[in-house]
Amino acid sequence: MERALDKPDPAVRMFLLYGPDESGSRELAARLGKAMAGAERIDLTGPGLKADPARLSDEAMAMSLFGDKRYIRVEPAGDDMIEAAEALMEAPGAGNPVIVVAGALRKDAKLVKLATARLDVMACISYLPEGAEADRIALGMGQARGVRMSPDIAQRMAAASGGDRALLAQEIDKFALYLDAAPDRPVELDAAGFAALSADAEEGDVGALVNATFDGDLAALDAALTRIDAAGEAIPVLRALVRRVLLLSAIRAEVAAGASVAQAMAGSGKAVFFKERGIVERQVTRWSPPALARALERLAAAERDAKSSRSAGGAGLGEELFAIGRQARRRG
Repeated sequence: MERALDKPDPAVRMFLLYGPDESGSRELAARLGKAMAGAERIDLTGPGLKADPARLSDEAMAMSLFGDKRYIRVEPAGDDMIEAAEALMEAPGAGNPVIVVAGALRKDAKLVKLATARLDVMACISYLPEGAEADRIALGMGQARGVRMSPDIAQRMAAASGGDRALLAQEIDKFALYLDAAPDRPVELDAAGFAALSADAEEGDVGALVNATFDGDLAALDAALTRIDAAGEAIPVLRALVRRVLLLSAIRAEVAAGASVAQAMAGSGKAVFFKERGIVERQVTRWSPPALARALERLAAAERDAKSSRSAGGAGLGEELFAIGRQARRRG
């Protein structure tokens, strides 16, 4: 796909970029814009094309008044634009390439089926990077910004971003500014510089708190709370806990439907960070669906309390987390 976008073939009417890694899809889309430097870009949306399906083929066949190159980008997109895509395929000619940036479409989505059934459409699914691939991306992004880093720092930075390229890019941009680095004047990011500005430690503390809560490890939970400004960070902490409840609930639902824990974990795909698979699997066996439902209710109530003027701040949040932790110890 990279090669196809760097040198677009006029025979390809449409490029479909989709998958859970939307940042990766957008990076690919940017390659077409770079290849067509100076071309006029026409921006459309899936909902807009649902209301006017003929517009996509009209724009693809239209000529600029001054003979300049043009290309069409559709974002957001999904099956709402299927009629427009079908009309584009039926058009007698489409000289301007169309690039569609969609999210995590299902494999049976109409747009995916259309794209994979035709020779004049190219499709590419982007998954969230993990492991060595995520580390390589961090190193590459750093190099492009003049930030040199060791493999260890690249790994920590990739892990903190959770596989989100956009967040990773923002983090590296922050270090480039801090170091006054640029491609023509690269600067080494050492451990001291990383520690001075990184969100890695804070993210690690929140992750440790989440795991301690759902493992029922009250001593580790107490230690994690002492490292976090529970009053100031209540909402982000609660959102992280809710994400874990929803993840465990989804996996437990698969188990209830007859899958083994291993099968349900495998089916979760990129939703479980590879370094935490063992932890999540342990928590799946510890928590029952009713207990997870009660935990979700407690967290929702805690968030409402944190947003109110009557909030007890960090102490109130701590009480809720210890209550959930005690439930985990009972293997509810």
